[in-house]
Amino acid sequence: MARSANQKRKLPVLAKLLLQKSDEEHPIPISEMVEELERWGMTAERKSIYDDMAQLTELGLDVQHRGGRDGGWFVGERDFELAELKLLVDAVQSSRFLTQRKSAALIHKLEGLASVHQARQLQRQVYVDRRIKTMNESIFYNVDKLHAAIGANRVITFRYFEYNTKKERVFRHEGARYQATPFGLIWDNENYYLAAWDEKLGELRHYRVDKMADIVISSAVGTARGDWNPEGYAGRHFGMYSGRACPLRLRCRSHLAGVVIDRFGNDVMLVPDGEEHFTVTVDVVASPPLWGWLFGLGDGVEILSPQWAAEEFRDRLKQLLAVYE
Repeated sequence: MARSANQKRKLPVLAKLLLQKSDEEHPIPISEMVEELERWGMTAERKSIYDDMAQLTELGLDVQHRGGRDGGWFVGERDFELAELKLLVDAVQSSRFLTQRKSAALIHKLEGLASVHQARQLQRQVYVDRRIKTMNESIFYNVDKLHAAIGANRVITFRYFEYNTKKERVFRHEGARYQATPFGLIWDNENYYLAAWDEKLGELRHYRVDKMADIVISSAVGTARGDWNPEGYAGRHFGMYSGRACPLRLRCRSHLAGVVIDRFGNDVMLVPDGEEHFTVTVDVVASPPLWGWLFGLGDGVEILSPQWAAEEFRDRLKQLLAVYE
């Protein structure tokens, strides 16, 4: 009876062997398959192995055969090509919002989608200039929990913190819990942000997901999102900083057309203004990153309106100049 039970596991054992240890460069000979089956307490003849390979093919596994002295059986096409796995590993390795431990765990799982021989090619280090990993391990699970709250339109409560000079968490509002309806998750400048309706303040705000702690999904139904969309919200906020919203009208030199399109998208309207300039009006939130972006463009851009935005930018420049005087 034991032998009969073992024989029922013949196909799964062979499938696992092929998936783990075979690829086009490393086919597995029948002799090795027989040895593996014997290790599991099963017997097999050469002819039966051919029948097993045919059954695995019928079940959807791309089993290929190569003849010759170094021939054997191997898995051809997999769910992920090796090049695709390399791309995913690079993305995980270089992702800022994943901790080193979580990155290593995810890469190990991705290696399991290739043969052991191909997996060695996935064990590589990707260097990204000035890439700093997050210190908050829970962000991986925060994102999953927030997606669940968004899908169910439920109010969440959480605590929000910053780090002090000792790298210790300091909770805002003395640790009091925030209460908000999650509207959407936004990926901006290597960080995850949650755009949410603050139920106490009655306004839309956003939070760094890696600085959220003790998230609880309540049973309360959340505030309706209306026509809110994450793309429009993210496009108005430079670096996801809060500030005063406004339609900002700029006069730019013609060679900056590509810079403006890269920042605001192809739908932005560029209006010619003479032979060497164009004007553009964009919906933005005035904040320090916006002033930094404008400063980087130098005298190639000028704020035409609103007047308060031009004055605030001028005052910022004066404050900066005063530091170096």
